Amino acid sequence: MMKFKPNQTRTYDCEGFKKRAACLCFKNDREDEVLLVSSSRHPDQWIVPGGGMEPEEEPCGAAVREVYEEAGVRGTLGRLLGVFEQNLDSKHRTYVYVLTVTETLEDWEDSVNIGRKRKWFKIDEAITVLQSHKPVHAEYLRKLTPRCGPANGNSQEPVAPDDNTSQNVGPLQSCGLPHMGR
Repeated sequence: MMKFKPNQTRTYDCEGFKKRAACLCFKNDREDEVLLVSSSRHPDQWIVPGGGMEPEEEPCGAAVREVYEEAGVRGTLGRLLGVFEQNLDSKHRTYVYVLTVTETLEDWEDSVNIGRKRKWFKIDEAITVLQSHKPVHAEYLRKLTPRCGPANGNSQEPVAPDDNTSQNVGPLQSCGLPHMGR
């Protein structure tokens, strides 16, 4: 099944990268279980919920909207984990945030419209599941490792990149969305 969004407009930055946003959705502040969703193109594969930014939309607002649509969850938006670039088949630049889930909907847009599933994974298991078909998504989770722990790491310090996969974009700017509001 292909996902159909009637009024979707692709947005690009000044370097020609498609602007995207995503969230690593966690059960709690320990950040030891992450929520993945089934791919709309390959329903037997798991992905991190996220998608394209709409015109005039802030990255943090797009990230929260995408997890609501794709995963059917709401929560508290935390730090910006980083900005990740994908250059292989398509040029994507994805802003990835941390979100602590506070509400899980029984039925949500993508579960009803395209039969999307969701599932909680331990971090190591999620990295393994993502590595073969979505290595950039696995990289999001690898960036978490130094910050995991009871303190949650929700400080707003920039995360230093350790390779060409992500760029450091500095502290999270407030987007006025401490909780999912759309």
